[in-house]
Formats: sequence, structure tokens, C-alpha cells
Amino acid sequence: MKRDINVVFEGSIPESYDRYLGPVLFEPFAEDMAARLKQARPESVLELACGSGILTRRLRDALPNTRLVATDLNPGMIAYAQPKFRQHENVEWWEADAAALPFSDGSFGAVVCQFGFMFVPEKELVMHEACRVLSPGGVLLFNVWDSMENNRFAQIAHKTISSFFDVDPPTFYEIPFSFYDPVLIRDLLEQAGFKSIEKFRVSFPCRSKSSAEFAIGLVRGNPTATTIEERGVDIDAVIQAVTREISKSGDICVDNTLHAFVWRAVRD
Repeated sequence: MKRDINVVFEGSIPESYDRYLGPVLFEPFAEDMAARLKQARPESVLELACGSGILTRRLRDALPNTRLVATDLNPGMIAYAQPKFRQHENVEWWEADAAALPFSDGSFGAVVCQFGFMFVPEKELVMHEACRVLSPGGVLLFNVWDSMENNRFAQIAHKTISSFFDVDPPTFYEIPFSFYDPVLIRDLLEQAGFKSIEKFRVSFPCRSKSSAEFAIGLVRGNPTATTIEERGVDIDAVIQAVTREISKSGDICVDNTLHAFVWRAVRD
């Protein structure tokens, strides 16, 4: 079965994702997630959708003596993340589908995922699998983006990229900002067997070194780049257009704010 292009992070995408989007979009939330998980003091942690290792790095620093298993569906992401860690840091790397985890029941004290659950079509399976591999009393911690309307950078990128296509524009940006309904998420967690469910709204300033660098990440740092190139559209022209639109907010994007939700739940 052919994989959905919107979840395939390969080629040069992991590097662009890490270099241009990591410091702007993901590092602040990774610090927040690691600090929250540190309070739980788990003996073992399973990270789902580890990507380029941004949260993995924070987890390893916050919990240096905890068993840490980092997984991702994309081997290219794991290959990019691994060299960031020395052998003595003892991070275990697995290529794994969050909806069909290759681990035994009750294997971990905590499961954590940063901005990954939105990309898995089978949301029910993801929650059930997370619950299954947790030991009783284990903690699930994950974050998801708020809506695209509440994350202006995504609106700008999506609208500008779409303007280059007369029909069937890339749909990538519709996915990360589609899984924020609190009623739906709470129902999924309860049905999977979680209790003590909590939700927190977390916001950070959106700051980049420059609009141009941020635009490179917004175009080249996700599967949109693959779609653009396969459709024969000039990717540099797209980046320039996104840069122009972002720069209207100031070269450092100082009047933008990133909005997300953090969910914490405990296995019964």
C-alpha cells in the first residue's frame, strides 16, 4: 500500500525541518514537555514520532538515567536524529508505527509524543496502543497544535503555497492543525482506558532569525516540498512568496504567537 505523501519525511526534509523549523516551532514546546515529564520521574520512556530528535534531546537531558526508546515511522528522520547522541547516552532507536507498536504490554512508565498524533489516521489505535504499552499508573503526555486559525504562520504558509496551484493544492498544512477538538480527544483517551485526564493550553512567541529562513523551513521542512517538486512548480518562487508574506509581520515574526495543547493522562 502506498503511504500518504503527507507523512513521508525523507531526502532533505529532515535537515530543513530540524534547521529551520526546530528552533522556531519545536524547541520551546520540547522544553515544556521534558519539564512536565521530569516531574513524573518514570523509569522508562517511549517517545513516539521522535522526528529529528528535538524532544529526544530534551528528554535525555532531563532524565539522564531513564531508559529512553525513541521511535518514528520515517527511517530518514531516525537516521538524522541518531548522530546527535553519543553512544553512552543510551537512546534506543526503533522504526515503528504508533498505531501498531512492537512492544509488549506494560513495557513503559511513560509514553510521550510531540506533535505526532495528528499524522496518524487511526486515532483510536494510537490511544489504545499507548495505553497497552504503559504499565499501570503510567503516564501518557502529548501535545497537538491548536487550529490553523490560531496559528497564523500556518495560515500564511498554507494560503501562499496553495496560490501556486490552480487545482488540487498541497494539503499538508491541513493535517497538523486538524486534531485539537477537546471533546474528541478526551473521548478517545477515555475509550482507550485512561483516567485523570488533563488539558493545558500552551503558547510561545514565534521568533525566527529571519523571515527567509523560516520560509525555507515552512516549504522545504515537510512533505509539501515533495508535492511542489513533483508537480513541477518552482520551489524557490514559492519560498520567496512565503518570505514576503511572513515579512509583513516583521522580519523576526515578533507579533506572532504559537498555540498548542498539552494532554496528560494516566493508565488505569
